[in-house]
Amino acid sequence: MGQVVIASRLSDGVVVFLSEPVGTDAVEWVTQLEGALVSADDARAGELLSLAEADAGERHEIVDPYLIDVEEEDGKLRPTKYREAIRCLGPTIRPDLGKQAEAENA
Repeated sequence: MGQVVIASRLSDGVVVFLSEPVGTDAVEWVTQLEGALVSADDARAGELLSLAEADAGERHEIVDPYLIDVEEEDGKLRPTKYREAIRCLGPTIRPDLGKQAEAENA
């Protein structure tokens, strides 16, 4: 089991995950869990969270970064807690909205 950093994007409220930086950016945020940086231990998880918190304070693009537990199942990352699974997929009362709708249309 590993951990990833999850947050909310301020511009639209979409759930985002800390990812590998691209180019000169120190921090990159992605909307799909599969693109998240996964920490294998507590020390690395702490480093990733500190990086995310610093980015939140500097760029003001995301809010409330925190760590969630994830596990790999059938080759895909999955949150271990139901609350985080809902946040990753989108609204439960409108499956035609959110990331679950995007997955069906892909």
